[in-house]
Amino acid sequence: MDASPFHPDELTAQALAGVGSGGGGIRGFMPDQHRSFFALLPYLFAGVADKEGWPLATMLSGAPGFAHSPDPVTLRIDALPDGRDPAADGFAAGRDIAILGIDLSTRRRNRANGSIAEMDSGGLTVAIRQSFGNCPQYIQGRTVDVAGRRPADTELLSGLDGEARAMIARADTFFVASRSRPAAGDAGGPDISHRGGRPGFVDVSGDTLTIPDFRGNRYFNTLGNLLGEPRAGLLFIDFERGDLLQLQGTVEVDWSGEAGRMIEGAERMWRFHVARGWRRRAATPLKWSFVDYSPFTERTGAWRKAG
Repeated sequence: MDASPFHPDELTAQALAGVGSGGGGIRGFMPDQHRSFFALLPYLFAGVADKEGWPLATMLSGAPGFAHSPDPVTLRIDALPDGRDPAADGFAAGRDIAILGIDLSTRRRNRANGSIAEMDSGGLTVAIRQSFGNCPQYIQGRTVDVAGRRPADTELLSGLDGEARAMIARADTFFVASRSRPAAGDAGGPDISHRGGRPGFVDVSGDTLTIPDFRGNRYFNTLGNLLGEPRAGLLFIDFERGDLLQLQGTVEVDWSGEAGRMIEGAERMWRFHVARGWRRRAATPLKWSFVDYSPFTERTGAWRKAG
């Protein structure tokens, strides 16, 4: 890519963090190894925006090969979101989309951002604008299998209830969807990222989640987007039961470094204020079995509570 792969808010986030990145791994096409990787996966994660511009994170699944790349700038996905999925309305031709392919068993992940070029009854075709790999940090090892399930009706949440708080409190993984502000330029758009830590690394207080930001790839795609557009969507998964918890809310980022004194391994933290949510029981036909924590996760700590 000739121009900078980062939009102005990502560059500002890098400056606030006191780091920089040339973005050498970010391309305007998918290299062959990324194209073949997507074809191996039985699931992937997507970030879209609803009609009001609020980001939503969701997942799609199918037999390996359901996501495949006919050429370096195209990703075909032979799946569509369930009608119960609050993100379903964000899937439409011409709409921006972010894709994250992640194999929890190998800790490999690749990102692809672009727009939905076509949709039909069998799936969607994504025109790729950006493609890049991510390091394996904080990805917990899990194997996946198919589990026969019947999805339940979606439960709308105006805030977090006790069951949702308990699910978040025991989570070691979640996914965050964000989007740049419209003025961000050609390097802007949606993003979906993985976050991981020890169970309890997401602190829950009422309808506010406090999330440590551990050292990553220095691109600051998520926090850069959130500087200009503070709305975000989170996705939590019950890996055994197949339940999904999707949240929308607003974010404020604490760049002070206080997080480093509150939880080992954190460089900063951000707070997510829940606006609404959806619980979808047995929403995915897949079941994951825990194998081990990432070595990077094991170097992090737990929140230090006052008193």
